[in-house]
Amino acid sequence: MSTDIIAAVAAAALALLGLVGIVFPVLPGSITVAVGALVWAIWGSSTWGWVAFGVAAVLLLIGALSSWLLTGRSLQQRQVPKWPIAVGLVLGIVGMIVLPGLGLPIGFVVGLLLAELYRVRNLRDAVATSWATIKALGLGIIVELLCAMAATAVLAVSIATAW
Repeated sequence: MSTDIIAAVAAAALALLGLVGIVFPVLPGSITVAVGALVWAIWGSSTWGWVAFGVAAVLLLIGALSSWLLTGRSLQQRQVPKWPIAVGLVLGIVGMIVLPGLGLPIGFVVGLLLAELYRVRNLRDAVATSWATIKALGLGIIVELLCAMAATAVLAVSIATAW
């Protein structure tokens, strides 16, 4: 089997795995997509691999920074500290183990709500800040995912032009 085919399959698999990692934050999604593009750039025989890697890296950087800035600004405006999100992530991981599939989002939401309830001592305020946090994180995920999908499309075009 030629190294081009192996590199193409590995790059595509890493990119797709990275997209999943953005939606379900178990893996570093954008980094995994970038590694996939780098694999193609190094081991693929097309010089377009390096162009694709450069474009993908810029798109992924834009997505990650936009996600981070949009989420951070929204949480700062609502004065939500980072520790309730960390509690949500921990309970999300526990939920993923206990209830594969739906455990991650359920555990995250329950953990976030419980942490916010402990922090603000009022159920109505805890629900409001939890909902604002979920919306902010969701917006960040959507922006990062769209940029990663564009980077994956660039990678796919680069792989397709090699044949």
